[in-house]
Amino acid sequence: MTKHLRTALLCTAFGLASGWGAGAGGAQAATIKVGVIAPFSGPFAMVGKTFKEAIAVYQAEHGTTVGADTVEFVFKDLDQANPAQSKALAQELIVKEKVGYLAGFFFTPDALAVAPLIDEANIPAVIFNAATSAITEKSPRYVRTSFTLWQNTVPLAEHMAKQGIKKVVTAVSDYGPGIDGETAFKATFEKAGGSVVDTIRMPLKSNDFAPFMQRIKDSGAEAIYAFLPAGPTTLAFAKAFADNGLKDKGIRFFGPGDITQEPDLPALGDAALGITTTFNYSQSHDSAKNKAFLAKHKELFGSSDTVTFTSVGAYDGAHVIYTMIQKTGGKSDGAKAVDAVKGMSWESPRGPLTINPDSRHVTQTIYLRVVEKVDGKLQNVEKAAFADQPDYGYKVGK
Repeated sequence: MTKHLRTALLCTAFGLASGWGAGAGGAQAATIKVGVIAPFSGPFAMVGKTFKEAIAVYQAEHGTTVGADTVEFVFKDLDQANPAQSKALAQELIVKEKVGYLAGFFFTPDALAVAPLIDEANIPAVIFNAATSAITEKSPRYVRTSFTLWQNTVPLAEHMAKQGIKKVVTAVSDYGPGIDGETAFKATFEKAGGSVVDTIRMPLKSNDFAPFMQRIKDSGAEAIYAFLPAGPTTLAFAKAFADNGLKDKGIRFFGPGDITQEPDLPALGDAALGITTTFNYSQSHDSAKNKAFLAKHKELFGSSDTVTFTSVGAYDGAHVIYTMIQKTGGKSDGAKAVDAVKGMSWESPRGPLTINPDSRHVTQTIYLRVVEKVDGKLQNVEKAAFADQPDYGYKVGK
């Protein structure tokens, strides 16, 4: 970081602290800005849309003020994984927009890129999605309201072993979360007596999966464990699984719920039937809180069909940010804001959540789901619940 930028960041942080202190003390109200970095265009634009809509639902329910201060969300588009651009956008938000919080981050590399900035400016970053366990170890100012691949994968691997499955191929995108998923699955499944007969790592921008499907066919595996970031890649992979005859051959399909997010199910069609996933949220979750969340979303946007796991990551992230502001009296102090929410518990549309004080990641229920057709509509139907799942990957090997 340049000396000029360091000075700008420190001056910004000081200015925010001074301005917010006045608002908290009652002398004058302040506007507290939250910068959200996410894909609002390009192939992953649905993610940004779900973030923005979930924040709107939260503010419709809870208002746009905390105490005397107004909370304003400022959105910056990052259309694909690009750590250098993520850092540049964060710098712009901190220095020019004078945000007091950063949030969003769909891809792990984009979240990791801002660690030095949030430490320098003493600003919290609330991660709505990026799912590599090690992220929160890179700065004490990270808090995550989504999930990790370890958190979703450990209960899935245990379930598969209990089903009598012995031979599995892992197929993952070759970046942080994929490697976490592969590592978590292999360690858990082999400990339970199973065998991983092949490990496939696919480039993040892969769009031709036929060669990988042939490897899986030739492996003699009974099942696959697959992870790809939700969006066009997961859709293409799941379709290739069916189109290349793996489903017809009796190979079973398992993975984290990114594979079968609700907005993709209509495009997947009957090829998705029977795919078994573990995840922290599905639209069909039967709770009063989730029904109210979906109803408010439909009221605001005319439909709740696009609500998915990234929606609840952002909705709960907004709740954490509001709580930080309330508990710090609107003052700009990232370290104190994070301390204020350690151990915090609340009821989310997905179920009960608690922020683990050490990992600063949510402990939550992970659900076993199977894609079925309910009243003519494909749904992730919950079959079992694994309560109080931590991030098993936090400080693994340390």
